[in-house]
Amino acid sequence: MNKIAFILTLAFLLILNACGNKYQLQLESPKSIQIDKPLKISVKDKKGNPIDSVQYFINGVRIKNHEALDIKTYKLGKQALSAVIYFDGTSKKLNNTIYFLNDKAPKVFTYEVVNEFPHDDQAFTQGFVYHNGYFYESTGQNGKSSLRKVEIETGKVLQKIDLDRQYFGEGMTIKDGKIYQLTWRKKVGFIYDLENFKLEKSFDYGQSKEGWGLTHNNEYLVKTDGSERMWLLDPQTLKEVSYIETYTNKRKAEKLNELEFVNGKIYANIWQQNSILIVEPSNGAIEGIVSLKGLQAKAGQKGEDNVLNGIAYDQENDRLYVTGKNWNKVFEIKLIEK
Repeated sequence: MNKIAFILTLAFLLILNACGNKYQLQLESPKSIQIDKPLKISVKDKKGNPIDSVQYFINGVRIKNHEALDIKTYKLGKQALSAVIYFDGTSKKLNNTIYFLNDKAPKVFTYEVVNEFPHDDQAFTQGFVYHNGYFYESTGQNGKSSLRKVEIETGKVLQKIDLDRQYFGEGMTIKDGKIYQLTWRKKVGFIYDLENFKLEKSFDYGQSKEGWGLTHNNEYLVKTDGSERMWLLDPQTLKEVSYIETYTNKRKAEKLNELEFVNGKIYANIWQQNSILIVEPSNGAIEGIVSLKGLQAKAGQKGEDNVLNGIAYDQENDRLYVTGKNWNKVFEIKLIEK
C-alpha cells in the first residue's frame, strides 16, 4: 500500500469511527419479570440520534411485539435477549439477560404421617422408587454405593449390587424394565436389567456436570445436577435435549436433588433441607413447597448431611413415601395445604 492510499484509508476509518461515536445505544429491559406481565423491550440512543430499525430476539428467536410481548408460554429462568440496531448506514448488536419468574407464590404444605416402615440406617439414600410392591434404592458414598431392592414392610434388602468404589451412587429411576442409575462426579450413568440387576450399558452426561436426582414421565428422563436446572434426556439416546429452570415468583431454587413424578408434577428434594418442591414440568414453575420438619428427628438423624432425600410414589394406590440419608424409617405421608 502506497503512502497516499494509506492516508486515505486511515481518514476513512477515522470518519467511520467518528460517526459511530455519535451514537450511544442502549437496550432497555427489566432485569426480571413475572410471566403474567407483558414484556416491554426498547432501544434508544442516549444522544437522541435517529435509528432506522431494530430487530429483537429472545434466545435467538426473533420476536415482533416488543412493546407488549405475552410471555406466559415461555419457560421460566434465564433468557438471552438481543437487539440488532440499524442506523447511519451500519448496524450493531446489543445483548441483555432477563429472568422470567412465576406469576404466583407457591402454595405451602405440611404433612400427616400415615404409616412408618423400617429402613436401613446405613443406607445413604440418593435415589428412591416404588415399583410393583417393593422399594428400589440407590445409595451413595464412595466404597458404600449400591443398588438394592427392599421389602417395604420389613426393610429387608432382597437384592443388592455394589458399585465400584470409584463411583458415588446418586439418583435412579425405573422405566420399561430397566433401572437407570446416576453417579455423582464421574459424569456417567448405568442401565441395569430390572429383574437381575445385570449391568447392560453405561451412558455419559452432556452439558450437566454432575448427577444428582433422576425420574421420568412418558416422554423424558429428568435429571438434576445440583443447580436450578432439570435436564430432559431422550430415553433412547440418553442425550440431554433441553432443560427447565426452577423459579418461584421471586427467585430460583438450587441444589435440586432426588426427584419423583407425582400426578403430573415433579417433586424435588433440596440438598441440606427437609423440604420438597412441587414443580410444573412444562416451564419450571415452583407451585408448592412442602415442609417436612420433624421427620429427620423421628428417623434418628440430625444435621445438614443426613437430611430428607428420597421420594417414592405408588400411583395405583396414591401413596407417597419419603425417607432420607441414613434414616432408620420410611414414612408414608399425606400432604396438607396450609
